[in-house]
Amino acid sequence: MPDLRDIPQARAAPKARWSLVWLVPIVALLIGLSLAIKTYLDQGPTITISFRTADGLEQGKTKIRYKDVEVGLVTSVKLSGEGVVATAQLAKGAERGLVEDTRFWVVRPRIAGGNITGLGTLLSGTYIGVDIGKSGEPARHFVGLEKPPAFTTDLPGRQYVLHTDSAGSLDIGSPVLFHRVHVGQVAGYELNPDGKGVTLTIFVNAPYDRFVTADTRFWHASGIDVSLDASGLKVNTQGLVSLLVGGIAFAAPPGSREASPAEANAVFDLAADRVVALRQPDRVVETYLFVFRQSTRGLSIGAPVDFRGIVIGEVAAIYVDLDPKTLDSRMLVEANVYPERLAARRLKTPKPAAQRSEALIQALVDKGYRAQLRTGNLVTGQLYVALDFFPNTPKVKLDFSQSPVEIPTVPGSLEDLQRTITQIAKKLDRLPLEEIGANLNRTLQDVNQLVKRLDTEVAPEARDALAEGRNTLVEARTTLADASRALSSVERSAAPDGPLAQDMQDAVREIGRAARTMRLLADYLERHPEALIAGKQENGK
Repeated sequence: MPDLRDIPQARAAPKARWSLVWLVPIVALLIGLSLAIKTYLDQGPTITISFRTADGLEQGKTKIRYKDVEVGLVTSVKLSGEGVVATAQLAKGAERGLVEDTRFWVVRPRIAGGNITGLGTLLSGTYIGVDIGKSGEPARHFVGLEKPPAFTTDLPGRQYVLHTDSAGSLDIGSPVLFHRVHVGQVAGYELNPDGKGVTLTIFVNAPYDRFVTADTRFWHASGIDVSLDASGLKVNTQGLVSLLVGGIAFAAPPGSREASPAEANAVFDLAADRVVALRQPDRVVETYLFVFRQSTRGLSIGAPVDFRGIVIGEVAAIYVDLDPKTLDSRMLVEANVYPERLAARRLKTPKPAAQRSEALIQALVDKGYRAQLRTGNLVTGQLYVALDFFPNTPKVKLDFSQSPVEIPTVPGSLEDLQRTITQIAKKLDRLPLEEIGANLNRTLQDVNQLVKRLDTEVAPEARDALAEGRNTLVEARTTLADASRALSSVERSAAPDGPLAQDMQDAVREIGRAARTMRLLADYLERHPEALIAGKQENGK
């Protein structure tokens, strides 16, 4: 048995403090810290964008792009009040573009103003577009646009403001035309706070913005402008796009010498059509009152006031004045007259109408200056107010103390014709036609007796002369009888219940129905201009 004392004693070796194995986690930790620090240093600002809906927004997927370059990512989408709030993490350096007027919107396929945008998102998915503003105030919370802007802030050109009564078929992206060339688009529109009009914002691209001057006129270029004049039927349209989606056209009036471009955000009026837009502006307006005792059917507000072929005003209001005692009715027509349109063209600085004396107007009335209702269109039956001189009218003293001043009137041409025929018939009715006929009969009998007695005593030439005289008297009596019958027929026809009056009433009713049909067609085409190409829908909408 071996001696245990011969067995060597075990000794504890000292513990090693370092090992190469620990180098691996240390290096990994250092790499992770460096990546975290680099990520933190490269991280851009965090922003929030409010939208009405979350349509097209996905957490961790929806990207933010500026000029097709990815600059951020949506990290969360949460409900907030009446909409949603998207939180996005932007890349480093993006804080320079985060100012108050920076705009964000969701890019998706859209059809607006005749343009199709966002088709690329059908494959790549929706994303948020960015338009960097020019403000100097930084911001981190933004309200997203529901529709993409019509132009970006870096696009060369100018923006203008238009005021109009109705937007018609205009929409964001509708074209702005100059000589039928597409030079801009509608950027936005909003209803006025008082609800009495619409304010439009348009953008005209450079270099076409230099054609917009302080004297430029704008008008609706939607639909089709149809006119019938001495040259024939004219149909005018600015193009197929404006016909379908609306548009705005502009031009300078004839004779304009304004050459300097208008300032950005200049304010203009948007007229209903080209004729109204290019019309010379009227600085002086005088209101007059016309009193008619005939029907004003066919006369509408806006109907022209004409002076020998020149439109010098328009009808502003139409009232009926019924006397409760006598039950006598009068039609009161108020009209706005623009006296500057009567100024001679050779006068460079005509005197304003306010300086014209009341004596001049009274002198015109003394000369026969009167108002008369006339038919402007036989097809539609529309009436207008004609101002002209009627020398045989009685003198009238104007009352300048009342406002508006009443200008005397004369009956219309048709009414005047009926009155003249009635007066002639009454005068002929007072003639003693029966007594005249009896006298002619007695004269003829005396002539016959004279011819018989002198038949043997007078030469043949004298007998022939007497026979001719007798024949003349017979013809005179026959002519007088025919005239009496004709006048009686005219009197019966001109009576209020006569056939002529009935035929005229039937014709007026037919013309009125045709006018209503034309108006309905015009209203439908104004609401649906695409019906000229696509036809009327089956449901009538």
